[in-house]
Amino acid sequence: MGSVEKTNAQQARRAPYALRAGSLAAATTLMTLLLTSPALALTRDDGDDPGHGLSVAETLGLYVFTPLAIFLIIAGLVSLGSRPRKGQKQG
Repeated sequence: MGSVEKTNAQQARRAPYALRAGSLAAATTLMTLLLTSPALALTRDDGDDPGHGLSVAETLGLYVFTPLAIFLIIAGLVSLGSRPRKGQKQG
């Protein structure tokens, strides 16, 4: 058998295990989400003062645009640090 045929045979033996592991992970996640009951959120605790909710723009800004901006700033700083300086030979 060639090396490609051996690799294909090994992958074919592993496929049922990967499928089983993936389906188990998906089922566990689904059951966790379905069994987590939001019913306790309806009763207020003593001293509970939740305040007002966030608008769609506030939510997007807080959870999407702010992390994206932080990521871009860090990526830009890393790029600037790895840029070759003038007068230096590359390679």
